[in-house]
Amino acid sequence: MTAPVVALATCREVAELDEDDRPLLPALRERGIVAVPAVWDDPGVDWDRFALVVLRSTWDYPPRVGEFLRWAASVPRLANPAPVVAWNVDKRYLADLRAAGVPVVPTAFVPPGNAPPSTDGEVVVKPAVSAGARDTARLRDPAAIADLVARIHASGRTAMVQPYLDTVDADGETAVVFVGGRASHAARKGPLLRAGAGPVEGLYAEESMSARTAGAAEVAVAAAALAVVPADDEPLLYARVDLLPGPGGPVVLEVEVTEPSLFLGLGGAVEAFADAVARRLTSWRVLGS
Repeated sequence: MTAPVVALATCREVAELDEDDRPLLPALRERGIVAVPAVWDDPGVDWDRFALVVLRSTWDYPPRVGEFLRWAASVPRLANPAPVVAWNVDKRYLADLRAAGVPVVPTAFVPPGNAPPSTDGEVVVKPAVSAGARDTARLRDPAAIADLVARIHASGRTAMVQPYLDTVDADGETAVVFVGGRASHAARKGPLLRAGAGPVEGLYAEESMSARTAGAAEVAVAAAALAVVPADDEPLLYARVDLLPGPGGPVVLEVEVTEPSLFLGLGGAVEAFADAVARRLTSWRVLGS
């Protein structure tokens, strides 16, 4: 039987994959699966030839989100599925979580043509469509807040304004990673935004990560958030839920089911992810059991 070929979708800036994802290549090969990097907007790629296309480091899409979503919808075997991606690329999904009773960071959405809300204390300003914390800043000055909101509006995007929860300075974020529908591992993400540092530039912001054991309350909130994702009956291949400590317990900062870093360098995570890909191909009768 010919080995199935899986594409790990990426962008031109990291055409050979982010270092976090490269160990997947030998791990999948050990399971009888050929995995290759493929740039999502490369017109020379025949996406039909792959048994599965796994979204990984496609981090350059925000300025061309419409093009990206059209591409996703055209890929016949995409993980995670295109409807899930379409829901997830715009962080206005936080309103869906809040409506479902999931605790989230308080968020004001500011569409183009609207002024930012009055604020008291430090806030985080970011676009509703973004990746890698680009065009994101921690600000206090109303003029600086208005300037960044205007910059986001100039790109045609909705802006978001959230209070800066200073518990992150000591505790960091907890990123809970799910693989094949099950909680797999977690990471501590150190504080990312420096006060007054200005918007993040480049493909993504550098992060400080380390292994962390997620508490029962964190896993429960993360699972509740994923239950809101408009997926079909098949579990998502991967997901990451970023949490912050709030006054009454963990609150959701983001749900990442499009192209999140999965911190596969943390104990056993590469093997778990490769097993999940193999199970998916076996369930589709592409890979023999």
